[in-house]
Amino acid sequence: MTTQELVDQIHKKKSFLCIGLDTDLEKIPQFLLEEEDPIYSFNKAIIDATHDLCVAYKPNIAFYEAYGVQGWSSLRKTIEYLNTNYPNIFTIADAKRGDIGNTSTRYAKAFFEDLNFDSITIAPYMGRDSVEPFLQFKDKHTILLALTSNEGAFDFQTKKIDGHELYKEVLSVSTTYKGSENLMYVVGATKAEYLKEIREIVPNSFLLVPGVGAQGGSLKDVCNYGMTKDIGLLINSSRGIIYASNQHDYAEAAKLKARELQIAMEKEMSRLN
Repeated sequence: MTTQELVDQIHKKKSFLCIGLDTDLEKIPQFLLEEEDPIYSFNKAIIDATHDLCVAYKPNIAFYEAYGVQGWSSLRKTIEYLNTNYPNIFTIADAKRGDIGNTSTRYAKAFFEDLNFDSITIAPYMGRDSVEPFLQFKDKHTILLALTSNEGAFDFQTKKIDGHELYKEVLSVSTTYKGSENLMYVVGATKAEYLKEIREIVPNSFLLVPGVGAQGGSLKDVCNYGMTKDIGLLINSSRGIIYASNQHDYAEAAKLKARELQIAMEKEMSRLN
């Protein structure tokens, strides 16, 4: 998917919502455990109920790898279902990969070619040659971890090197990478006050923003500091939507929660007009 196609979907749906498919067999409705593939059955129902309210889905790969071969099969069926039935939805493999060049190329092939995701999250700690292999795939996007929403972010990301915070170095240096036009960045909603300076470094890049809702981030603050003329934001919500109910109405409950966020996003978008 091209960036413009993503922007078009955002304006069409009046939403920049990304729904995280962090599917956990211990949290899904227990009656689904009787299904042949409970994870896929859960994901399919959530997708069918919410696809008109969001522009992206983000399976966290760890939740699938934890179940071995069966989990990987569930992931494959989920992404194939999305690509077949809702091809205009932007898909994110939340895999947080990153390794030396040859290994990164194999990771890229796995998620971009075999599974056919539109994007993947990448840890940038190993630098240029661990990131650039992902950037060479046409109409695929690499989402670098820049400033995350967890407490441990302060261990390294905000430490100063030669007077500049490390996350700012990640942002500025990455713009020099070959294929950097395919970069997006993870910035946590709990760090909304940092977005003004982040926008000075990457004024037009899309930001994937976790942490709204369960982690306490403010949608309004994120939009105030981070929204661009093309919106430039993908706000992720996972647990707050997919686990809105653990009863037979789980899909309907997820739809209601997604609708609440979509309505709030439409309001924020209206301020640009």
